[in-house]
Amino acid sequence: MTNVVLVGTLDTKGEEYGWLRERLLRAGVEVLTVDTGIMGDPRVPADVPRDAVARAAGTELSALRAAADRGAAVTAMARGAEATLLRLHSEGRLHGVLAIGGSGGTSIATRAMRALPLGVPKLMVSSMASGDVARYVGSSDITMMYSVVDIAGINAVSAPVLANAVEAVAGMARAFALAAPDRRRPGRVRADRLGAGTRPMIAASTAGVTTAGVDAARERLTELGYEVLVFHSSGVGGRTLESLAGQGTFAGVLDLTLSEIADDLCGGILTAGPDRLSAAGRAGVPQVVSLGALDMVKFGPPQTLPERARYRRVRAHNPSITVIRTTEAECAELGRRVAAKLRAATGPTAVCVPLRGLSTLGAPGGPYHDPRADRALFTALRDGLRGSAARLYDYDTHINDPAFGRAAADRLHAMIGALSAAA
Repeated sequence: MTNVVLVGTLDTKGEEYGWLRERLLRAGVEVLTVDTGIMGDPRVPADVPRDAVARAAGTELSALRAAADRGAAVTAMARGAEATLLRLHSEGRLHGVLAIGGSGGTSIATRAMRALPLGVPKLMVSSMASGDVARYVGSSDITMMYSVVDIAGINAVSAPVLANAVEAVAGMARAFALAAPDRRRPGRVRADRLGAGTRPMIAASTAGVTTAGVDAARERLTELGYEVLVFHSSGVGGRTLESLAGQGTFAGVLDLTLSEIADDLCGGILTAGPDRLSAAGRAGVPQVVSLGALDMVKFGPPQTLPERARYRRVRAHNPSITVIRTTEAECAELGRRVAAKLRAATGPTAVCVPLRGLSTLGAPGGPYHDPRADRALFTALRDGLRGSAARLYDYDTHINDPAFGRAAADRLHAMIGALSAAA
């Protein structure tokens, strides 16, 4: 049996959810409805009524109504929807989720969706989907579909959009049901749901300016029998890597590209937040780290550069991204930050330092080649790691030298093997 869960406000969107339910049943899947409405009466019955959702959030529906605080009520119902979807998933009664809504409905439903494991089908049809959806999607695999018109009745425009959503989530849910979650690990997804088969998975970080080195490492790890998942250092890529590493998804992490940490320090647009380079260490996952792209900070198009950056070494990376070179002082602080994060690691940790450059731009003869700034980074890193369990290795190569990538891969493989032998 394949179950699709509909989650939404059955007072304001009851007609539309009733239509979705009938279409999903016609598509051959079972349907469970979760009501996150608050004030009005539900227009269609719910399998999980709103008072149960409120209790799952640790409150009562009557209290939310009495407070008359819409923001607080939406937050509470989102929390309750999250707990409800996690429970249904752990019971094996959720193979896909579909929701529709405007800003409030999208906030409630996507919070609940983000809590579900990677691979569980999640489809949000929203009037907000044509803009910046980062706050709704986060680092999850939610699929956003633009509703074109507001979710306000079934009409000539909304009907085909919602019909497509029904067929999409029904198909995804059926496929997911055929590879059901491992019931011994509620809230997690089996490795083969992530496409890994029987091979242990490795996470690797990359950027355009470190691709050659990371590709060499990836090819070597593939030869050694691993499945390598590569995450672009785009902010959300780093957050996703951190999230999955913290869940114990990976046998090891090859974190060769840390540009998001430079963006976090210097106000760039592709930061992954202050917790970047933390999850693998906390989880005890073997990690090999390098310093790729710490010689630059990423901003938007040239006209968006802040005043403080306009007189630095500026280079257009592409029409959407402009980069500036990190200074000697910034590099020293980056070295201290990286060292502090790695000192806290509970698992095997190694740092591979490419002494001849950290990116294509920082290679000898390149526009960002700056030995003094690089030395400030290396020195601060060494000083910060002194006395820690993390091991530091110098390589007289550039980060994009294939030999460097292969050496980093071999080092991670040896660390994983040693940890397995000791277990």
